[in-house]
Amino acid sequence: MTLRLYDSLTREVRDFVPLVEGKAGIYLCGATVQGVPHIGHIRSGVAFDVLRRWLIAKGFDVAFVRNVTDIDDKILRKSAEAGRPWWEWAATHEREFTRAYDALGVLPPSVEPRATGFITQMVEYMQRLIDAGHAYAAEGDVYFSVRSQPDYGVLSHQKVDDMQQGESAATGKRDAADFTLWKGAKPGEPSWPSPWGPGRPGWHLECSAMATSYLGAEFDIHCGGMDLVFPHHENEIAQAHGAGDPFARYWLHNGWVTMSGEKMSKSLGNVVSIPVLLQQVRAVELRYYLGSAHYRSMQEFSAGALSEAATAYGRIESFVQRTVERAGDVPVGEWTPGFAAALDDDLGVPAAMAEVHAAVRAGNAALESGDLDGARTRAASVRAMTSILGVDPLDPHWITENDGDGAAMAALGVLVEAELERRAAARAEKNWAEADAARDRLHAAGIEVTDGADGSSWTVGRKSAGDH
Repeated sequence: MTLRLYDSLTREVRDFVPLVEGKAGIYLCGATVQGVPHIGHIRSGVAFDVLRRWLIAKGFDVAFVRNVTDIDDKILRKSAEAGRPWWEWAATHEREFTRAYDALGVLPPSVEPRATGFITQMVEYMQRLIDAGHAYAAEGDVYFSVRSQPDYGVLSHQKVDDMQQGESAATGKRDAADFTLWKGAKPGEPSWPSPWGPGRPGWHLECSAMATSYLGAEFDIHCGGMDLVFPHHENEIAQAHGAGDPFARYWLHNGWVTMSGEKMSKSLGNVVSIPVLLQQVRAVELRYYLGSAHYRSMQEFSAGALSEAATAYGRIESFVQRTVERAGDVPVGEWTPGFAAALDDDLGVPAAMAEVHAAVRAGNAALESGDLDGARTRAASVRAMTSILGVDPLDPHWITENDGDGAAMAALGVLVEAELERRAAARAEKNWAEADAARDRLHAAGIEVTDGADGSSWTVGRKSAGDH
């Protein structure tokens, strides 16, 4: 089956044909490490982690580059407000992002370059652009001449006269539409030497330099949030094409996480940080929530939606754990044809999740009928599918995740499931007194039971677990 991806550049779903057979080079615009990460930041990491896992599962050798922007106007402003060195501020929050990615089971990138480590390559890139007539130096700054690039606007499909770069006015610009490649040094700010005087790089320049340094002048896929289409990715394309590099063959963009219809952002004050959320739900449940929507869709955040996702994941987790308890070890098996078809169709995770839950329902039915072989086969398939989605319940990363006490949580799960089985048997026999007594015993132990069409889910405090 051929993987097909929606290319933001052509605005159509295209067959994925790699530059080199059997290999895939991917560049993901990573964090500007100005503060603590929120779920809007981390969604792209989760979404394109699924892409990477699926490519690996299909036999590709994947080189995955995710950068860190560690020098930026916002970093300088916020570190100054906090009275801390800019480099220490950036390093501190880079570690916060790393912890968030790791907590949510996002595979480490093949390499994670920092902008400040590629100043030399950026200077060389600017010189190529100046030599080609696409950039010019003025008063210690360097600018890209937008109107010199015939295909400028190819990604965002805007006219140059309608564009706003979002930069402050500068006396050296020849055209208001031009954007900054190099910012001349200002008193008290960090700077690096260049042929045009000391300064620091513009935001857009760094990604063109880092992507081509690791993946070559032409590579397969460039990813990022849809908010980066303009000006960031538009300007990356202009820089690369101006320097003579073909650059990315496919452009993929994930949708925003929103609250009350507004994009989640620090400037709006409507952010929910990863550390705060991980006090409310387990990391695997948060991963399930962020990864359950189609990557191109908007994802409206609410406590209710997060709770529903935790409950849904609990059904998967409970089935796999019960199968292990009754049928023994469950290896990773084969995903269903429907699952593969869903992911091959522009990473259709909602349809892929439907395949997972269908297998869970069939597996639960097999357990209830005593068909342990059938249940084990279904559980093996569930493991195969959830491993691609990054939420395999038997992945060691999640088994040891529960606040450092996974063994205790697992033991609790066994006891609760046994009580729920007694309750289910009593209900089947219409022994309502015993069924209510079982529920009361669980409630007294701090376990809340919720009955639904697919079974009963249970929670401990704010931590959600499985179902019966």
